[in-house]
Amino acid sequence: MDALLTAFGLVFDPYVLLVIAGSAAFGLFVGAVPGLTATMATALLVPVTFFMEPVPAIAAIVTATAMAIFSGDIPGCLVRIPGTPASAAYTDEAYAMTRKGLAEQALGAGLVFSALGGIFGSIVLVLAAPALAEVALRFSSFEYFWLVCLGLTCAVFISTGDPVKGLISLFIGLTVSLVGLDNPAGYPRLTFGSTELLGSVSFIPTMIGMFAVSEIIRWAASPGAAPFEIQRTIGNVFSGMGRMTVTYRRQFFRGSVVGTLIGALPGAGADIAAWISYAMSKKFSKEPRKFGTGHPEGIVESGASNNAAVSGAWIPALVFGIPGDSITAIVIGVLFMKGMNPGPTIFMNNAPQLYAVFIVFFLANLMMIPFGWAAIKTAKQILRAPRAVLMPIILLFCIVGSFAINNTAFGVGLMLVFGVVGYLMESNGIPVAPAILGMVLGAMLEDTFVSSMIKSDGSIWGLFDRPIAGTLGVVTLLVWFAPLLMRTMRRWQASTV
Repeated sequence: MDALLTAFGLVFDPYVLLVIAGSAAFGLFVGAVPGLTATMATALLVPVTFFMEPVPAIAAIVTATAMAIFSGDIPGCLVRIPGTPASAAYTDEAYAMTRKGLAEQALGAGLVFSALGGIFGSIVLVLAAPALAEVALRFSSFEYFWLVCLGLTCAVFISTGDPVKGLISLFIGLTVSLVGLDNPAGYPRLTFGSTELLGSVSFIPTMIGMFAVSEIIRWAASPGAAPFEIQRTIGNVFSGMGRMTVTYRRQFFRGSVVGTLIGALPGAGADIAAWISYAMSKKFSKEPRKFGTGHPEGIVESGASNNAAVSGAWIPALVFGIPGDSITAIVIGVLFMKGMNPGPTIFMNNAPQLYAVFIVFFLANLMMIPFGWAAIKTAKQILRAPRAVLMPIILLFCIVGSFAINNTAFGVGLMLVFGVVGYLMESNGIPVAPAILGMVLGAMLEDTFVSSMIKSDGSIWGLFDRPIAGTLGVVTLLVWFAPLLMRTMRRWQASTV
């Protein structure tokens, strides 16, 4: 109890609260600028934390990360440019709602359920960190292979039209993920002699190109008239959120659980959590045909999931010093620097500071509501600008974001190329989202498969030897082949009648 009281005193110090407020504004800005991801927000804060005590240093990172993950939804909803990769899963859905005049509902759902999902993940972090971390440590390349396979299966579920076109899009993304040095020989593959491509195709410029530049090209192709009359104002973003919470309570709970669990898996993170949750939402929805047309159900589930994953990623980081994602990989370095060495002993040696971190998680997600509301009210001015003025400004932001990743013009070139690819895909009815998913998970699929084959001496049955891997493998195969088996059985039954 003394440690908890001390923790409250550490957090509610005026200086710490000022740091949290400043970090919240910083995180909202970075997350809303395409190309400046939540990971980059964390990396940019590290030099500043050199001059801080442990609690304000960690509080700054926690707050900025939570805010950046949410604020990536804002440009995705308003102008179809996901600010962060975690927002890409439901960018088309949110943008479709904006086209229907429901931007306030899409942004309100993203804000409220991101905050609630973050609070859920924080509760799990406090109550079940050691148990979940122990489960996460049991995941090896075998388990991750099947987890990635399940994630890739989402490509079919998130396709709003023909599943075949969803698969075509997925294989385009997987092909792009092959570019670079192959595993394990390290031989250049699909690089066409370019040294820039040896390190693979950079994901952020690709994502910006396929979502944002393709939209700009589509607008430029028909300058005479916009394809839709977009709303010019945003109303009360909290209107109807109470009713939505009741209506989609199962989706919120499922997304929060999935996000926390996936976040706790080393190397997974909010991006994968959001994609899987959106696909699950469509798969189990009573109205799957509405997905992709501007339906809030998927936004509720995946929005809760990605912020819950932020908290979940801290579970293995704190308990075992194993990063749950790229953000906590940076955080572990800061913890060591501040004398809060991650591991089981942190609960004994740094109890007040650790409890203070837990309190900051709750405070940051609660502060997301007013700060997020202010960010939305500021961003709504975008809708008032004429599209002839807005589109060049968006293109400028795209160029800056693509250049900022590696500080080379090559990223800008990638963005433009994939902008054309995205435009051609959508012009032929091929969705962009599965291609993005293939790029995200393609390298991880190859790495885990090759590692698993090396460990099992090339035996494919090694993928089923371990209990968790075997369970995930059976579930994945059932998801793949159950529809085909059921269809075959129905035809057989019909032919015997």
